[in-house]
Amino acid sequence: MVRSKNDNFRQLALDYHRTPKPGKLEIRATKPLANGRDLSLAYSPGVADACLEIKDTPDTARDYTARGNLVAVVSNGTAVLGLGNIGGLASKPVMEGKAVLFKKFANIDCFDIELDEPDPEKLADIVCAMEPTFGAINLEDIKAPDCFIVEKICRERMNIPVFHDDQHGTAIVVSAAAKNALRLAGKSFEDIKIVSTGGGAAGISCLNMLLKMGVKRENVWLVDIEGLVYEGREAEMTPQKACYAQGTTPAKLAEVIEGADLFLGLSGPNILTPEMVGKMTDTPIIFALANPTPEIDPTAARQANPNAIIATGRSDVPNQVNNVLCFPFIFRGALDVGATDINDEMKIACVEGIAALARETTSAEAAAAYQGEELTFGPDYLIPKPFDPRLMGVVATAVAKAAMDSGVATRPLADIAAYRQLLDGSVFKSALLMRPVFEAAKTARRRIVFAEGESERVLRAAQAIMEETPEEPILIGRPEVIEARCKRAGLKIRPGEDFQIVNPENDPRYRAYWGTYHDIMARKGVTPDLAKAIMRTNTTAIGAVMVHREEADSLICGTFGQYLWHLNYVQQILGTDDLRPVGALSMMILEDGPLFIADTQIHTEPTPEQIAETVIGAARHAQRFGVTPNIALCSHSQFGNLDSDSGRRMRAAMDILHAEPRDFAFEGEMHIDAALDPDLRARVFPAAHLEGPANVLIFANTDAASGVRNILKMKGDALEVGPILMGMGNRAHIVTPSITARGLLNMSALAGTPVAQYG
Repeated sequence: MVRSKNDNFRQLALDYHRTPKPGKLEIRATKPLANGRDLSLAYSPGVADACLEIKDTPDTARDYTARGNLVAVVSNGTAVLGLGNIGGLASKPVMEGKAVLFKKFANIDCFDIELDEPDPEKLADIVCAMEPTFGAINLEDIKAPDCFIVEKICRERMNIPVFHDDQHGTAIVVSAAAKNALRLAGKSFEDIKIVSTGGGAAGISCLNMLLKMGVKRENVWLVDIEGLVYEGREAEMTPQKACYAQGTTPAKLAEVIEGADLFLGLSGPNILTPEMVGKMTDTPIIFALANPTPEIDPTAARQANPNAIIATGRSDVPNQVNNVLCFPFIFRGALDVGATDINDEMKIACVEGIAALARETTSAEAAAAYQGEELTFGPDYLIPKPFDPRLMGVVATAVAKAAMDSGVATRPLADIAAYRQLLDGSVFKSALLMRPVFEAAKTARRRIVFAEGESERVLRAAQAIMEETPEEPILIGRPEVIEARCKRAGLKIRPGEDFQIVNPENDPRYRAYWGTYHDIMARKGVTPDLAKAIMRTNTTAIGAVMVHREEADSLICGTFGQYLWHLNYVQQILGTDDLRPVGALSMMILEDGPLFIADTQIHTEPTPEQIAETVIGAARHAQRFGVTPNIALCSHSQFGNLDSDSGRRMRAAMDILHAEPRDFAFEGEMHIDAALDPDLRARVFPAAHLEGPANVLIFANTDAASGVRNILKMKGDALEVGPILMGMGNRAHIVTPSITARGLLNMSALAGTPVAQYG
């Protein structure tokens, strides 16, 4: 956070904070305020009822106000990282930034509170007086030893969590990194010697946490600007430093570093020399966390000892010790169980959760955010990346459970597993809606063949499939390419060991495959030579042949290429009188729920019969997700007011649908706004059979359907599940090139559901 020497970057930073509106925060209402009735509920007289409920039962403040999800980020600006004592006002951009991180990573609302109060006891009084407003307090950038005083007073007097992130957040992430570094070095906390150059708030807290992890007090050596902290020393001493006094004689860093297993630096630049590294153990662990210039340059440390395991506070080298791995999620867990404190048990649970996650396969989302980096557990990957979405579920759940087990939770959770699912659902938009599909998929062990098996997205999906479902992925691709890409992506799966591979270049089934394809296509102009060429080069056709031969249950293809190109081969090989493409359905997950769109791919200008089939298929598939279909047939014509082609086809489709009893609601033809706004629809056509907003929109051509789908994705921040190929009995699904690894996992769950379970 030091002032940038790069004028261009400095200007970018200033512009970022200034435009399009100053600052990084705003307040948004969560309730409608559109008319007099809303106003009377939001304020007088309706607000009085909420006030009286809280007066009678204070715990209901969580039910009637934002307090249960509201954190104060409090600072007096006396120790802003890299900037020093710049005061409360100048620290405001930092505190706003902290609030943004709370919201981004854990969906916690924040107010930043900057106070012009240097006296720690008075500062604590102010913070304590804010307890009615907030569910928890995050103290930030308060200088030592004042921060110890403020936190101690607040924790003693307040009945909500108070957490000084500079101390405890750093300590938690350092401990997680140390746990994994020791695992790699084959050592344990109980046996190591630590030399630390951090006598401030973060440094002392890190040592305190490491003791709780098992480090022995007599094995810790603390050095500051005056040298070794020893018994009887008077210069630059605090009670916190005195707890780590070692011996009775002065010593320098170069003397005490001999035989150290772990160097912990939270001090200043370039104080650890390569010569000192040479005095440490054979596999030294070096945490040089001074920012922006560490205690030793990582390159120099590794040159001094190639076995060194190194972490810093910088983002441009591996193993950045970043508090954002901790504080959003420890607060999330604490708030959700109504914790009165953040105690040692909760902090240790946070350490264990972060450390364990780093040892798992990296998520596809983190890999996408950090392209080009090798995110595989090892010396250069000790802790997860901040954009790993699994942190929420793993860490917050561990913290909540620890709070309940240690007795500080006032609202214990009845089902910790359900809580974990809820957290995952808040991060992965599709999780809650996909749950019934995943549950249905667990009832059968189906074989899913992926046509583009060399794609990293497919490989990550295959890893997730084997971890989360009973399905068996089959990948089409070259074994050596797949193996190399699995290793590069840090995946645990290996071809031939964990999943089956079909090698287009050399597979013993080649003769049988081209023969099958030729038998199907012999009277459609395909010669034996052409069949042979297609079975060597066309992975979609190969996968479809496997499904035809019952060597796989379903095909997923389309991660590259045009949709209709893939559909041509799917239809050639798998199409029958009973199985034919009806339409492509996309479920768009929006902030207020799902919206299904069809037909986005198959029929450019569908006939009335095709539209009716699409409606019936869309209703059936919506029910798979536990959604009661409310279907609108959309057109530029509205309830017969235009004699247009789309209007005529939609009205004819309505006649077909009305010809037989249906177990779902549908209406048309109408504009999109009438479909989504029941009040508008009632004014235009009071006799409409649809109640409430539509959740399935059927269009008269693919241009309209595909356009709406893409607008919702790009401008509405919608997450797509699909396209779902309707009419093919779940034997094939064609995705689009924009699909993610998680999208492929979702599609595999859909493909893995037995046909009988959804008709």
